[in-house]
Amino acid sequence: MGKVIKRIFITGLTALIPLVITVYVIVGLFYFADGILGKVINKFLYKFLGYEIPGLGIVIVILLIFILGVLIHISRMRLFRWLENVFFRIPLVNKIYFPIKRVVDFLFFPPQKNFRSAVLIEYPRKGIYSIGFITNESSAHFEDKLKKKLYNIFVPSSPSPLTGFLVVVEEKDITFLNIGIDEAIKLVVSGGLLNP
Repeated sequence: MGKVIKRIFITGLTALIPLVITVYVIVGLFYFADGILGKVINKFLYKFLGYEIPGLGIVIVILLIFILGVLIHISRMRLFRWLENVFFRIPLVNKIYFPIKRVVDFLFFPPQKNFRSAVLIEYPRKGIYSIGFITNESSAHFEDKLKKKLYNIFVPSSPSPLTGFLVVVEEKDITFLNIGIDEAIKLVVSGGLLNP
C-alpha cells in the first residue's frame, strides 16, 4: 500500500514540476517583456488618459522584432552582418553574444535539415558506441588517399548537442539507425533517458 501511494505521489510530482516551471517561465517572460517598454508607455497613458493597457509592452516588443526582421530582410542580411561585426569587436560582448546566438540558432533552426541520418559508430574506441549524424560524404581527397568510402559524421555532446566532434568514418564501420533525426537528438539531449 505504501509503495502504491509513493508511486502515485511521484507520478503527480513529475507531472506538476514541468507544468509549474513552464507557467513560471511564461509568466516571468510576460512581466519582463511588459516591464521593458510597458511601464514607460503606461505611465504616459495613465497620466494623460487615466488608464493603463496590460500587455502593451509585449505588443511593442513584438512590433520592434518584426520591424527589425523587415530591416534585416530588406538589407539582405547586410545590417545583421554589420551588427555581428560590431559585437565581435567588443571584448566582453562577443563572449556573451555568440554562445547565446548558437543556442538560439539551434532552437529556431535545428540541425535536422543538415543531418542526413542517425548512425552508430565505435567511438571513442572499439567496443563503445556513440550516436552520430551523417553530415556529408567525406572529401574526395581523403577517399583518394585512403582508397575507402568515407563519411563525415558529427558526434554531438550530451546533454548539449550544440557542440561535438567531427569524425571521418569508413562506410563499413557505420551502423545506420532506423530512427528519425529528431528522435536521436532527443536521446542525446536527455542523456539516454528518452529512448526512441
